[in-house]
Amino acid sequence: MVIERQDEDLTGDWYIQVLLRENNTYLLEYRDGIASEHYQTQTVSQEKVLRALLGWMAGKAEWREEFMWNNIGSMFEPSGTEDPDNAIA
Repeated sequence: MVIERQDEDLTGDWYIQVLLRENNTYLLEYRDGIASEHYQTQTVSQEKVLRALLGWMAGKAEWREEFMWNNIGSMFEPSGTEDPDNAIA
């Protein structure tokens, strides 16, 4: 499930998403506008996921406190290793 925030005053992508994995763990991610502000965590607690989703939607900051977050923003930033000779003109 993905919940996205759309606001004319906000630039970039603002969302929270959750995936129930085959091993019954929840993969929870959120992004605050830019790639470098993309975080991920895992939990087995459906209740913690629900509190996180509701807290994010309400704009409260404390929903993040129940988790240990990993910044995965580097996975979404351009690598800078593209070959300019192979660029499409």
